[in-house]
Amino acid sequence: MTPSGSVLDVEVHHVRLALHVLAACIWVGGQITLAGLVPVLRPFGPEATRGAARRFNVLAWGAFAVLVVTGVWNLVEVDVGDASSEYLATLFVKLGAVAVSGVGAAIHIVGRSKGALAAGGAMSSLGGLVALFLGVVLHG
Repeated sequence: MTPSGSVLDVEVHHVRLALHVLAACIWVGGQITLAGLVPVLRPFGPEATRGAARRFNVLAWGAFAVLVVTGVWNLVEVDVGDASSEYLATLFVKLGAVAVSGVGAAIHIVGRSKGALAAGGAMSSLGGLVALFLGVVLHG
């Protein structure tokens, strides 16, 4: 409710942004949560951590797909031709961070060595955090 007592109008761009933020919460926040849970799950054997990771992947990749769709939708709604060079530079760095995050997650999934798992996980998490931050910068 607004101070005057009326209800605020909900518009399509609010729904688009809320879906994008929710998906980012799942993708980035889920990675952080899973990283915190892995040490607790390790004493239960490798199948416990693998099982948690597999279940997370189902949610995470669904969220990544929503991020891509709503991200493209966001771009369609922005008149990129009228955007400043600073905005465009920030946007391209964000898109690069998104790519790093997705590629890192894929490397983490297919990696067999501890080094590949660590590198992929680090790429995915760092890329996701940078993309999240730059999304706030672009929107704010």
